[in-house]
Amino acid sequence: MSGKLSKRLSSKKKRPVKDNVQTEILLKLGLKDFLTTPLDPVSILDISTWSLENLSPLEPKDLPKSFLQRLWLLSPDARSPCCKCPSVNLDSDNKSHEEMTNGYGEDTHCAVNPLDLVAAVFMSASTFLQQEIAVRMVQCQFAVPLVLPHTDPEKLSSFLLWPFRAAVSQWRYSFLGKTKKVQEGDLASTSMPMFSFVKLGSCSVSKSKVLNNIINEVGTGSETFLHREMDGGQLPRRLSNGLVEVGWYIPSGDLDRDIFPVPVTIANLRGEASMHEKSLSLLCHASSAVIVFCGNLREKEKQLLAYCKGIASKLIVIDLEKTEVNENRVVGFVGQSLKEEMCLPEGSLLSGGALNEEDLANTLCNALKDLFLDRLECVTLEAAAKFAATLGLHVDEGVVSKKAMATADEVLKGLDQGSAIFMQTQLPLQGALWSNLAEIEKQESKESKDGKEHNPQLQKEKKDILVELSSYKMTPAMKRFTDALFTTDMVERMYFLSWMKIKLRILQIAKQNSPQDVLSAHHRDETNGTPSHSEHENGTNDDHEDSDSFCTDSSFEEEEMGEQLKNTDVQVSRQQSVKEEDLDNLQMSTHKNTKQDSQQNEHLESICNKVIEQQLSVMSNGKGEEILEQGEDAICVEEHISSGVVQEQNIRLKPSENESLSFQGNEQDEPELIQDQSSMTMSTNQPLQPDSSTEDRAATFFQPVGLGPFLLGLEHFLREMGLIFELTHVSPGSGSHNVLRLPSIAADLIFYGIPLEIMDGDASNIPIHWLGCVFAEIKRRLPPEQYRTRILTSLGVHHASNAEVLSALFGANFPEGRERSTRGLYMIALNLPMVLREDMACDYLLLIDVEGLCSVPSYNKINAQIHDNEMATVATGLSDVLIQNISSHSGTVFESNLTIIINALLRVKECGNMPICQLLAQDEGIYSMLQATQLSRVSDILQLKTEERGVSDAANHYVKSESIITYIKWPWHNTICSKSLDTQYSKTVLKLKQNLFEALKKCAVKSEMSGLSGFMGRLCAVWNAVKADSFSTSLQNTDIALAFSMVCTELSQWEHSLLEHMERWFIGATKRIHATKAKALIRTDLLSELKDEAGEEVNREVNKHRANAEATLMNNDHLKMHTQTFKPLLLSKLDEIQDRAIEDIKQRLETVNEDHCCSTQLNKFETLLKKEQESKLQELVETSRSTKHLFRDAELEEEFEGVWTHILSEFDFRPSEKDDITTRVTDILRENLISRGLQKHIKKLADIDQNQTTNFQVYDEHFGYRSRLKHMFEDNNRLQRVEAQQLACNIIEEYNQFAADKSSLLADFSDSYITEVLEKVEKALKEKSMEIKTAFEVDLKMYVCNAACRDFQKIHDRYTRDGEVLTAINAIKSTYLEEFIYQFRKRDQCQRLAHTFTSMIVKPTVLEYIYRPIGMQIVEEIQSKAQQYMSPKAFHKSLLEELIKEDRFEGFIEYLRSFDSFRLRKLQETVVAHLSESTSVDKWRQQRLGEIVGKIAAAVSQMAEGTSGVLSDTKPLLERVCLTLEKDGDVNIPWASLNGPLFNITTEWDRFITCLMELLAAMRLDFAQEFCQSMDTNQLLHCLPIHPGDSLCNRLRGCEKQCPVCRAPCEADKKEHEVHRASLHRPQIMVPSSSLSSITSTKSLTHDNLTENMDLGDISLVCKDIHALYPDWSNSPDDPGTQKTSIYWRYVLARFNDKFAQEYEHEPANIPEEWKRITQEEVLDSLKGNVLLTGQY
Repeated sequence: MSGKLSKRLSSKKKRPVKDNVQTEILLKLGLKDFLTTPLDPVSILDISTWSLENLSPLEPKDLPKSFLQRLWLLSPDARSPCCKCPSVNLDSDNKSHEEMTNGYGEDTHCAVNPLDLVAAVFMSASTFLQQEIAVRMVQCQFAVPLVLPHTDPEKLSSFLLWPFRAAVSQWRYSFLGKTKKVQEGDLASTSMPMFSFVKLGSCSVSKSKVLNNIINEVGTGSETFLHREMDGGQLPRRLSNGLVEVGWYIPSGDLDRDIFPVPVTIANLRGEASMHEKSLSLLCHASSAVIVFCGNLREKEKQLLAYCKGIASKLIVIDLEKTEVNENRVVGFVGQSLKEEMCLPEGSLLSGGALNEEDLANTLCNALKDLFLDRLECVTLEAAAKFAATLGLHVDEGVVSKKAMATADEVLKGLDQGSAIFMQTQLPLQGALWSNLAEIEKQESKESKDGKEHNPQLQKEKKDILVELSSYKMTPAMKRFTDALFTTDMVERMYFLSWMKIKLRILQIAKQNSPQDVLSAHHRDETNGTPSHSEHENGTNDDHEDSDSFCTDSSFEEEEMGEQLKNTDVQVSRQQSVKEEDLDNLQMSTHKNTKQDSQQNEHLESICNKVIEQQLSVMSNGKGEEILEQGEDAICVEEHISSGVVQEQNIRLKPSENESLSFQGNEQDEPELIQDQSSMTMSTNQPLQPDSSTEDRAATFFQPVGLGPFLLGLEHFLREMGLIFELTHVSPGSGSHNVLRLPSIAADLIFYGIPLEIMDGDASNIPIHWLGCVFAEIKRRLPPEQYRTRILTSLGVHHASNAEVLSALFGANFPEGRERSTRGLYMIALNLPMVLREDMACDYLLLIDVEGLCSVPSYNKINAQIHDNEMATVATGLSDVLIQNISSHSGTVFESNLTIIINALLRVKECGNMPICQLLAQDEGIYSMLQATQLSRVSDILQLKTEERGVSDAANHYVKSESIITYIKWPWHNTICSKSLDTQYSKTVLKLKQNLFEALKKCAVKSEMSGLSGFMGRLCAVWNAVKADSFSTSLQNTDIALAFSMVCTELSQWEHSLLEHMERWFIGATKRIHATKAKALIRTDLLSELKDEAGEEVNREVNKHRANAEATLMNNDHLKMHTQTFKPLLLSKLDEIQDRAIEDIKQRLETVNEDHCCSTQLNKFETLLKKEQESKLQELVETSRSTKHLFRDAELEEEFEGVWTHILSEFDFRPSEKDDITTRVTDILRENLISRGLQKHIKKLADIDQNQTTNFQVYDEHFGYRSRLKHMFEDNNRLQRVEAQQLACNIIEEYNQFAADKSSLLADFSDSYITEVLEKVEKALKEKSMEIKTAFEVDLKMYVCNAACRDFQKIHDRYTRDGEVLTAINAIKSTYLEEFIYQFRKRDQCQRLAHTFTSMIVKPTVLEYIYRPIGMQIVEEIQSKAQQYMSPKAFHKSLLEELIKEDRFEGFIEYLRSFDSFRLRKLQETVVAHLSESTSVDKWRQQRLGEIVGKIAAAVSQMAEGTSGVLSDTKPLLERVCLTLEKDGDVNIPWASLNGPLFNITTEWDRFITCLMELLAAMRLDFAQEFCQSMDTNQLLHCLPIHPGDSLCNRLRGCEKQCPVCRAPCEADKKEHEVHRASLHRPQIMVPSSSLSSITSTKSLTHDNLTENMDLGDISLVCKDIHALYPDWSNSPDDPGTQKTSIYWRYVLARFNDKFAQEYEHEPANIPEEWKRITQEEVLDSLKGNVLLTGQY
């Protein structure tokens, strides 16, 4: 909704404004320019009138426009500062932190504080637009600015009084015993209590939110005052600091609900009061009470609070300080100290520090209620404006306004004597003469129609009237009025017209108790007649005369009479005297009300039973009382009218049928004029005294709600102005004061929105000459191209609020007849914007408002019905679009309203200018709904054309015309303004406006537009027909309308029965269609058969109803005389019903048939797509698994696009039956050849539709003679032909790619395809320079177009028959793409999860299960094959033997130094050697592999039961699988890998199992293949959890004890033995010296032993006496190993003596020679004979 507000000229341009923070806000809102040239009310036409949508603002500059548009729609969110999306262009340098961070979601943000928005709009608006804004803000219950700050902080604020002049509110007092009559008053001059709220110091409580809780009921959601918790409310205020805004509390008369008994003005000063002292001073002087919110007061605030106490009438202080005392404050008061310091009276201090806004509001309400118990002064805004001027504030009502007000006072001099007297003396042309003249002219027209001569008596009467009119002289009031309009200052003229409206309303308002009088009376009742004990309770002054309070009860009349108050003392004393008199009168009248009410109620009931029995049946007691009260008011007003005035009225009498007098005059309560010849002879000045009979009083009592006594309006002055000009044509020579300028003035007023009266409803006459001149003046001012007009009329009874309806829709200001005695047709011209002119075929929209229809009941005025019918007929005849406005109060006048509208429609139908009807019901009550439904039926029938069926095509002739009914709950039906508006009001108004605009667009198609001249022609034609009553339906006949309405009802019932019958037939036909397969349905003629059957069925039923219609017409007494009129209407309607029913049933059959086929095709497509998708998904998942590639979304979209294109190209679409594109292609090619001058080849186009079975070939004929001659020796032109052939192939390939691209698009064939192909051919030929003839180009284009016919025909075929299928396919493409990506992601995730589980859990478990027992199996196999591994002794013996056989010194050293390591190494070598030869390991692994895989598969399958297709969290299920394996399978699970979030994934369990099983099978296959292959022994041993060597070593371990001297191992065989023994103790030379030293240090050896040892040359044993040293070691003499060195070690020592010496770093031993002769065999034999080693001891 981006767009700038249009500028309009206002009174004068202002000076340029300074650049500051305030103007930056205006610049941001796009309003800075309007400070110098303000917006005026005409701007609303561009902003609101033509807006059909409530669009959200997109940027801050849209906010003012959005505010005004929403405000005119009375939208509750009008003040919202939210833009739809964040603006990136905002100036961030000057924005606060709150503005930068504030936001309400990602798509909205608040640009400014909403209060700044309101202030900015008021600053940029003219005073007239401010008034319009204020009126609507009051309707929305928004607070309205009263004191508006200036954009320049150095300048004073403005006091806005003018906006409140037009703001009118209604209320009911809620005192016990008081009348419940609705009171009314404008908010500027009505005296009421005023409570002002200000803030001093820092307050945490939202003052505005507290005020909202006071004004509005809790839970209503109404926000009168903006506060910080609303959208944008927390943003800093830049413009509105110091703003004073006012809201109102309006009582409803409900004692239980009302907070205050009288209306109260609530003023709210924005910002810190200490910063705006002048505004604070104004509020203190002008308020009934000042309420100060204070907290953390400092010295300045303390002084201001004392100042407020000194001047305010009443003061209430709300202490918002917390209970804790802040010691750092400069001045701080809490509790009693503040009260004592300020000397506040009891009850004036409220503590609110611990209360929230709602509780504080309740406390404050109680305090304010207590003020009403005392003498609470009332104040008017007018009086406050006077004091504001003394303070230096700028009051908006300036010199021009005051001048215009003075002029209005001059015009209305004498109005205080009564409206009737003023009408008689100052507006005489609207009297009986004008009415009589109208009646005579109507009689003449009737006589001319009947071919009769004019009645001489009537001619004499007409001549007398013209003679009397010729003596007319312009009255002083009208002279001043017209002079005021002649002013060249448009602003002064508009002020004058506004003041006229204001003064007329105020001066004529019925006398009612003001709030001040009611409060005074209530106070006296409360005090039993004793005066109040105190005028002031704040202790400042005891004498009211000495008070500085500015509370006043001044009336507007005092200001108009020019009375200047010398001082406040005189004013107050006068007020008090008036109050005492009013109190006495009110107290006396109170005791009389009950008795008078009961008597008048009885009288009322008796008259109602005789006159309007139906109306009383729907009236409640409350309504009767209200009517009675209105009757009392009417009588009171009539007492002020002198009888002489009535005598001077030109009135005629005629007894009515019930022998009672019936009255007619211009006023609704005066006698009625009856036209007849005898009465015409009576004197026009016959005196007549008012009749006070009961019939007269009953007529007064039963004036409709909203109609009081006769009240003048501005429209009466404008009517008089028109009659003055009309008089110059009726009676030449009359009038002389600028009369010829009056049409120009009227044109000016029309252009500025002042309505022009088309028809005088009181006299039922039209000033044709006046209107003709006015329209001629309008036409003269407009350019010729802007004459086109359309007419929209709102037609409804007087209380249907026609003016308000048009105002709500288009912002037009019509006279509101429900508030005054206004009867007539009024017109306003609206200039349409350019965007609508073409659609509506008009430049100006003429709005016509019908006011006063049925405003005078038939029992009070005989001719009223005729006048109402004339007005309704004229309005309807002029209309292009007619709004039939049905009031919510229409139940009591249901019949009259219905008959008037129907009669008008019937008459206009005869004229052939039937408008498009739109029905508006203002509620959903039973009467409104019945009337709306009935009028809709009648309108639909009458809008049909009635030509013979053979004249034109019925399909174009009988188009369904249905009147749309809109239900709206209008805001003005809330008689009490405190009621909340309907939340759906804005949306419904926009919907109604859209319907009206659509109807206007239909008019542009339906009928030719008419200009201003055409409007006058239509007006004259309709008015002439009305005057002559040249209709078959007389203006006085109501029976025909009712009878025709009943026939329409019966016709509606017949239509309903027909539709029900056809619905049953259609259900059966649908079943027949669905029972047929799609292919069979295409080939058969079932659809045609069903269509024929449907037509026959409808015709049979409609023929029955035609007979019924003819019988109904003949049997009805009122209609049978007009059969020729109504029969074509009814038969046309039946024909329309028949055609519509046949067309509808055929369309539905085609829809069902097509839906069935499309559904079948779509299901087929989806099946193929799913199948192809499944294949592609499996392929992608497998690719992802095998390549470990992670596909991106873009790659998946590309894969899906390939699948989609493939399916779309291969899908079997239904072929086209007749629509062949060959003709279209041929025509395009023909035009192309002609445009290129190739007409000679046109004959070739005849072959374009033949199938091409061969490729394009280049012939010699494609080359010119010279070219062929040039290349004749170049291999028979081969190179040239090859080049041309290649060019053709390239062009054809480019075309194929183009056709493929178009085929992949979901779009129908377009002629542009062929044009683009031909352009590509021409471009390619142009780029390639070749000597070829034009035949080559033509043949190539022919070839390409032939291919295009074939390729593009397929595209067109699928859209011809399967367009909906393609649309549906296109709609689901994105869904299938998302599903494709989702399925791949889930499957890939499932695959990856299964792979992860397999690699991290299953595979380690399988390997552990396979290799865990293999080590032990290897050990057992080794032991079973070699006996030396069966026992430790045998193994030890084998080691010793192996050492001898190896004959390696290093082996002996390793054995001697580390027996354990040596033994382990030998065992490991044994295992390796064994594995290199054994094949058992492969067999064992294969066996274990099969076992573990089977167990895993069983566990997984067990978990899969009952989880098919279910999305599950995999981790709990996998844990259950692992637990099952551990429990039943003897499997060790690596639980650590299963922990963590890796497996917390939701997936389809059955798909996961499938993937897992596949991976398990693949793993088994991989392991089986691996186990079949040769495996490195070391790698195998690495896989074993237990090394076979280690296991074998453990088995072959003996005692493991070694000799403590020589380290020889114990060779005892028994596991448990007490004495260790070794057979091969080592010689001393083989024992390291470190070991010997350690032994000698531990155990002392005898000298003999040592000597012996040394003598042996270190080759003896050191262990001979070991038992002595170590008792657990044996050295028995029977054991040769313990006595002498064994043969084994002798052999070893003899072999490696030098090496041992070198190893142990000592001299070589002296080896006996016999040791050197020991052989290896002897050594081995000695081992065999060793008892310990062989186990034979």
